Order: sequence, then structure tokens, then C-alpha cells
Amino acid sequence: MTTAMVKQEIAVASFSKVYDLDQVETALNDLSEGANDALRATYEKMLKIGNLRFCVKPNRMPSIDDLIGTLPNFSEPLDDVRRQVALCIETDDRLELMPILLLGDPGIGKTHFAKQLARLLGTSYHYVAMGALTAGWILSGASSQWKNAKPGKVFDALVHGSYANPVIAVDEIDKASGDSQYDPLGALYALLEHDTAQTFIDEFAEIPINAGHVIWIATANDARAIPEPILNRMNVYEIPAPDRDGARRIAQSIYDEIRSAHGWGTRFPAHLSDAALEPLQRASPREMRRAILNGFGAARIDGRDQILAADIRLDYATRRKPIGF
Repeated sequence: MTTAMVKQEIAVASFSKVYDLDQVETALNDLSEGANDALRATYEKMLKIGNLRFCVKPNRMPSIDDLIGTLPNFSEPLDDVRRQVALCIETDDRLELMPILLLGDPGIGKTHFAKQLARLLGTSYHYVAMGALTAGWILSGASSQWKNAKPGKVFDALVHGSYANPVIAVDEIDKASGDSQYDPLGALYALLEHDTAQTFIDEFAEIPINAGHVIWIATANDARAIPEPILNRMNVYEIPAPDRDGARRIAQSIYDEIRSAHGWGTRFPAHLSDAALEPLQRASPREMRRAILNGFGAARIDGRDQILAADIRLDYATRRKPIGF
């Protein structure tokens, strides 16, 4: 029996220093009278909250088979995760995962996989949409000399978060764009190497941050648009579209997830009917989610507590307007 959301495993946690308090205090004391107020506040907060963060790992082999059941087309990367977890269970060693690159069609479930992996490992999840970025400072921060400058996503995840080893999903890495001055992928050259990531410097705070435990998951549609040095730093997996049975399991998983997340979900049965699953097996996970959520609403409008095949509408795809130039 598949479940929509992987069970949150009970993890064992050690503490890891993500920055040096003395360096922060020195930087704060060295600020001039006219220094950036946001930078001063950042240093003060870093001192107040301290530099220790949880570095977690499962205390037993997590339910990877359950996750493969709900995401059957991700069995290859999940089997590799299983091997890495096996190496550190019952020891004091920390979990080390090579950065992961997932290649596949849009809407196939790549970002959903990243979120579920964070849940499986008992850590936090952070999302960066590279397709919307035009400057490298989104990841690495912008100099405090600039107006409205702020730290980058990595700094935020580690300093303002609770974990030294969060999952950071970098979505659509192949669509990152920039100009000659700012390379959106520039920070990744250091962040994806364990040694250099341990002393990563955000351009806003200018304090070395230990990002060496971050679990990186990047997604892309086309590897040809990704620089070779980035590809060489990652384990690359081509994620196929699920087969018929796999698609049905994914659809049931998404149904379970939506149903369990809402109070009204208890009105509906635990499983979608075969008739309702039939049209969904031809849809991508993204399309499935939209169609199932709309199906719940259609059923209630009609006074029913079960989704019928007629409630599953996938015809919105035919209404998309072509992009013209």
C-alpha cells in the first residue's frame, strides 16, 4: 500500500558550527558609523542566535521503499541514497550525499522528489527557482555597498534555519540566465565542492559559512545548457516518465497527500476509483495534482464524496495559447 507523504523518520542529531562567533563579533566591531544598517542587524542577530545548528541523519534505514512506491521513476537516485545512508547508520559519521542532478521533462515530479527526500532524512527543505533569476547574488548574496542588498539563499538557509544539512533544491538550473557581470551559477562552483563549501563566503555578510553539509538537488530539462564543471560536481540521473502502473501509483499518492492535508478530505474514500485513475495515468505529476484538486471541488459541488472519472479534467492543456514571437 502506498502512502502520499513519506513518514518523517526519527533522526539523530549532532550539532555543527555554521560560522565563527569571534569572526562575527570582530566584523561587527569593525563597522563604521555609516555602515549598512541591515548588515549591522545581521551581525547582531548572528551573535544572538548562536552558531550551532542541527546536523541530522536517520537513526535507522528510512522507508526508502515506500518513497520508491510513490515515486517509482526515481528508484535510481533513491537506491544511491540508500547506499549512502547504510554507510553511516550505527556510527557517528555524518550522512554525505553527492549533489544530485535530476534530468527530465517538466512536471515529472523532480521538485516533489526533493521535498520528500528532505522529509525522509528528517531535515528542512529550501527551494530556489533558477529560471526566474538573472543575477548570481540570489544564491551568494549582494555586497552591502549596494542599495537594498541582502544575504543569499544559502546564508538564509543556514543562519536563519535550524539545520546545518538542509536540502536545497535548485530548480531549472539549465534556465539560469545572467549577464557578463553576474553568473547565476557562479556560487555553485564552490558550493558543490565539499572542501570549498566549508568556508563559503556570502557577499553581503562576508563571514565564512560552513555549507559543507548541505544536500543539493538540482533539476533540469536539458543538460546541454549546464556548464561541464557543474555537471562534473554532481551525480546525474535521467528520470523517465513513469509507466502505466507507476503513473497510477503516483496519482494515488497525490490523491492521498491532498486528501490528508485538508479537513474535508475525511469525507472522501482512501482510494481513487480505477475509472478516475484511468485518465490520470496519461498526465504528468504536475497535471495530476491540478486535476485531482479540481476533481475534489467538482465532486463537492455535485454533492458527492467521491471523485468520478468525469471530475478529472485534463483538457486545460489544449487551451494553452502558443507562444509567439
